[in-house]
Amino acid sequence: MNAHSHEESRAAFERLFRDTRGDLLAFIARRSRSDDAADILAETYLIAWQKLDAIPKGDRARLWLFGVARNLLLKSADRRRFGDALVGRLADEIRRAQAVHAPAQDERSAVLFAALAALPERDREILTLTAWEGLTPKQIAVVTGSSANIVRVRLSRARARLKRQLGSVRTAKRGPEPLAIEHDY
Repeated sequence: MNAHSHEESRAAFERLFRDTRGDLLAFIARRSRSDDAADILAETYLIAWQKLDAIPKGDRARLWLFGVARNLLLKSADRRRFGDALVGRLADEIRRAQAVHAPAQDERSAVLFAALAALPERDREILTLTAWEGLTPKQIAVVTGSSANIVRVRLSRARARLKRQLGSVRTAKRGPEPLAIEHDY
């Protein structure tokens, strides 16, 4: 690589970094521990630097980075699965305790998060890629390595399961309906 092409590569990488770092960091931060987010972000950009010539152009570069970060997140999750079990149980207890004492405006968020937590990981992933990252089914297909049609079907099914789960969580929070007792007087 001559000095000119190295400078061009560096400029291209800096543009890629500048244009994607906010979205990519938000994507990673929502799916990882805060102490892991910086490492995963750095590793994602290291891979991007190493494969700079292979990165698709335009908006597909952002999606490619999401795919790399997703794979790194999955690997990180596999490595930490056993250690995270205890931490997860403690976090659930804290969330439940906070939900009991949360102000009324946070109740909707608590209901949504409880419903999302009850869904399979595959459903949560596709729903959050749509809602939190603002990705279309076609873009999600690029990130997850699926076809857009499969993503559309899975998204539709995940939304239906979330809707049912939201109903279940709301019912559970209200408690059982009072019994109607009729008296003959």
